[in-house]
Amino acid sequence: MNDLTIDKLYDLNETIAADIFEGAVYPWEVLGKIKEFIVKLGNTLDPEIYEKRGEDIWIAKSAHVFESAYIGGPCIIDEDAQVRHCAFIRGSAIVGKGAVVGNSTELKNVILFNKVQVPHYNYVGDSILGYKAHMGAGSITSNVKSDKTLVKVHADSGDIETGLKKFGAMLGDEVEVGCNSVLNPGTVIGRSSNVYPTSCVRGVIPAGHIYKVNGEITAKENR
Repeated sequence: MNDLTIDKLYDLNETIAADIFEGAVYPWEVLGKIKEFIVKLGNTLDPEIYEKRGEDIWIAKSAHVFESAYIGGPCIIDEDAQVRHCAFIRGSAIVGKGAVVGNSTELKNVILFNKVQVPHYNYVGDSILGYKAHMGAGSITSNVKSDKTLVKVHADSGDIETGLKKFGAMLGDEVEVGCNSVLNPGTVIGRSSNVYPTSCVRGVIPAGHIYKVNGEITAKENR
C-alpha cells in the first residue's frame, strides 16, 4: 500500500496546494478539504500576481482564460495556465502553473498540479492529477459508483475503505491516459505509467507500468 501514498505519487513542489496534504497519508483524504482550502489560500495570494474575479475566484494575471470559459468558485488558476474555449469549471478547482484545461473540459473538486493537460472533452471530478499528467481526448474520471455505495481502492494487498461516495482517480506525476478511456471510481495510477486508449480502468496501476486494453498490466522496458 506504500505505492498509494502521497509521497510516492506526487512531487509537492509542483503545486500551489502542497499544504493541503499535510498530515494526510493517502491523497484522497484531502478531497473533502479542497473547497475550504481554496478560500483560505486565495485570500493570501499576492494581488500583484493574482486577480480576484467574482466571489472566491483567483486567476493569475499571466493565465489565459478564454471568454467563453465558465469559471465557478471557489477556484484558483495559477500562473501561465490556459483555460480554453467553453471549458466548464464548476468550482472547488485548483489549476496549476502552465496547466491546460481544454475545449469543453469539465472540472469539479479537483487539484491539477503544474503542467497537467486535460485538453479535449475531458471530465475530471473528485480527483487529483500530478505534475505533467495528461488525459487524452475524451478520457474521463467516473467519480460515483453505479450502485452509489462508498468507493474502495482495490489494491493488490486488499481493499482500502475510503469512506467516500465521490472519488474519481488519483493520477501520479507524468501519467499518460489514452484517448476515450474511463477511469472508474477509486482508480490510482502510479507515477510515469501509461493507459492505452479506450481502456476501462479499475483498481491500482503501479508506477512505471502500462495498462493495456484487455486489462493486462506490464512493466515498462528500461530505456
